[in-house]
Amino acid sequence: MEINFITLLVAAASTLVTGFIWYNPKVFGTIWMKESGMTEEKMKGANMALIFITSVFYAFLIAMVLQMLTIHQWGAVSMVGGDPSTAKPSFEAFMADYGSSFRTFKHGVFHGALTGIFMALPIVGTNALYERKSWKYTLISAGYWTVSFMIMGGIICAWA
Repeated sequence: MEINFITLLVAAASTLVTGFIWYNPKVFGTIWMKESGMTEEKMKGANMALIFITSVFYAFLIAMVLQMLTIHQWGAVSMVGGDPSTAKPSFEAFMADYGSSFRTFKHGVFHGALTGIFMALPIVGTNALYERKSWKYTLISAGYWTVSFMIMGGIICAWA
């Protein structure tokens, strides 16, 4: 299997769209600003181009991992050491039978949700505990990542 960098870049960019909606003042933006201690003044002094570019880079790294979590066939490739040309005939038979199974947007969303709940929530929650952030902050931030992972997983699973 080959890595589809365009798909991963689209999935990474989707986090910006999700963030623009999620953190809009009419959705969770006002609550998040209050709970995180962010102010309009602090936001004005930021280099937003650098923040967006860096955010997409980080999301691209996440997309690389989500690819392995949402596409089951990567597990089969992993089992042969990453080089299918050295695999036994059973690998070719497996890929012939299951090479395109579970490759839907819906399946990617499912694995993205699991990753959000079992990976993002504990990470964000742990950081929030030590940063003395509220449960509202935790749920808003972890919710954003869970929804982002769901969208990213769907894109990756359906397109890659």
